[in-house]
Amino acid sequence: MTGTDTRPDSGGLAAIGARTIPEFEGVHDVWPRGARLAAVREAAAAYKTRFKAQGQIHAVKSVDIAAAPYPVHYAFHDAVSVPTLPLISMINRMIVVQYADWDGRARTLVFEPTVPDGSAEAPFYRNLQRLTNRLPGGRLIEKAIVRYYNEPGDVLEQLGLAPEDIDFCTFDHLHVQDPRMILGSTAVVEGETEPREPLFAGARMLVHARELATLQSLHPMQWAWYVEGGLDGVDPDKFVTFDGDIELGPGIALLWTPGHTDGNHSLVINTPDGVWVSSENGISLDNWQPELSKIPGVRRYAEQLGREICPNANTLEDSLDQYDSMVKEKTLADPCKDDPRWLQILPSTELVAWKRFWPVVPTYLHGGIEYGTLKGSRS
Repeated sequence: MTGTDTRPDSGGLAAIGARTIPEFEGVHDVWPRGARLAAVREAAAAYKTRFKAQGQIHAVKSVDIAAAPYPVHYAFHDAVSVPTLPLISMINRMIVVQYADWDGRARTLVFEPTVPDGSAEAPFYRNLQRLTNRLPGGRLIEKAIVRYYNEPGDVLEQLGLAPEDIDFCTFDHLHVQDPRMILGSTAVVEGETEPREPLFAGARMLVHARELATLQSLHPMQWAWYVEGGLDGVDPDKFVTFDGDIELGPGIALLWTPGHTDGNHSLVINTPDGVWVSSENGISLDNWQPELSKIPGVRRYAEQLGREICPNANTLEDSLDQYDSMVKEKTLADPCKDDPRWLQILPSTELVAWKRFWPVVPTYLHGGIEYGTLKGSRS
């Protein structure tokens, strides 16, 4: 089935002015796996044509939140071929998007509103902090790899927005995220004295059903990357769950991109410069376009293994799915206006270009995104 989907929406999509995307129905079930990749690529190309024809978002702006450490061997699937520091840093960016939903209502979405204090409680980062503290010069190491720029709540004021202006928030996946910090909680978070108030007033969190279920019932292989207890005291009605791929309105979609996690999804927006995609399947464009990479070993990784991507591989719940998902993202993204060799893919956490990490620095850096003017009660 192609064209506009007029069938009833699943779950609560109709209530938020969203709808499913028929082009992708069933493609992730195609067998064998080579045929599935071809089906994903074909569906993405077909959807891109319709997606662009439907219109553009009203405005978008990204703001840096924090730079956090990350192991090099995860970042490029052990492809880096020269001795390096074991850790690099990557910057999390909060992206605010304004658009009209399919009922014509003006909406504001916040993508990746990471609260650093919550992320620090994920077992991976908690253990890394303990290790750093035990090392000689541990504080100097931390200063070299960690940097704080903004808190999500402060960003709204900078942009002329109020918490009440936000309709929805979402993360591409819930690794190192604590929903209590965003949605509020009736239970007191450990180390605090009062229940958490919602960060964005009545905003609801859009989350893939498989990702929310993962946080509700963690497998030991997933445990280190999630904040255990992150759902304690959170009102279940604060979540809007969905399956598969959905479009929120003209020019904005959340595409299911499984593999990195079961419920991973990517933000896709249409702008005056064409389509942009954001996810954490990679931490730099080098992951999606290894053939252009100057990071030692990354291009050779792709050439020797016959692969067109080099995944961000801290977890590989299904490495073949992640490969297909990154091809899905590449197919949707348009070429960059400033250098058409590169695609308009903005990692949700992007490898920094700090000289101290050379040669593991991005070959090409987008560094953020901004189109139009955000409008809110504080503008």
